[in-house]
Amino acid sequence: MLHKTRGIVFKTTDYGESSIVVQVFTEKFGLQSYMVNGAKKPKAKISRNMLQPLHLLDMVVYHKETGNVQRIKELKTSPMLLTIPYDVIKSSMAMFLNEVLYKAVKQQSADEQLFEFVFSAIEWLDNQTEGLANFHLLFLIRLTRYLGFYPDRYLAGEADYFDLKNGVFSKYKPDSILYLSPPHTQNFTALLQSTFESIANVKLSNDDRRYLISKLLEYYAMHIEGFGNIRSHEVLEEVLG
Repeated sequence: MLHKTRGIVFKTTDYGESSIVVQVFTEKFGLQSYMVNGAKKPKAKISRNMLQPLHLLDMVVYHKETGNVQRIKELKTSPMLLTIPYDVIKSSMAMFLNEVLYKAVKQQSADEQLFEFVFSAIEWLDNQTEGLANFHLLFLIRLTRYLGFYPDRYLAGEADYFDLKNGVFSKYKPDSILYLSPPHTQNFTALLQSTFESIANVKLSNDDRRYLISKLLEYYAMHIEGFGNIRSHEVLEEVLG
């Protein structure tokens, strides 16, 4: 059976001398692996350059419910990313977000709301020209809504603490060491109440940003089994800092 679907590239792995296996988060089938024969050849119909991390795709694919590795009939990058591959801040953000997504998104079934969020966020990043410093923070917060551990916003703006273990705001210091305290709670609340369009209005120092990203990654690790360590945020921090 042939199917049309949009896709977002997560990871490519070499296979043999000229082929690759690419993991694509698809709109119709969730996360799928596709064999692309000859992708490393100079005149390949589907080249490796078309399958860089977070590239957006229109695909025509063969799909077998029992298959571990699927096949692609046709593929084009759409919309073409015009700035992310060439802008050092955007490409560093994409590398970081790609690592998070690869470790966080596992389902091999359709999740159209999650797909639409990620697809639209990448498009927004590609088209935006300024006010990007907090984009990755808001992306991580928004992504939790689709992964099942979005913060409970009750008491947001009133509480001094955010309990990372339970995902709730609290007026009292939590029993564990896993929490945000002032001023980081207030910074986190400001991000939580922002949109991508208004994110530039949240003023954070580089140190505040580093602290929040480390705590957000702890939050992810607590709620996603096998999430492990993320390393690419260190590169991003160097670029932003």
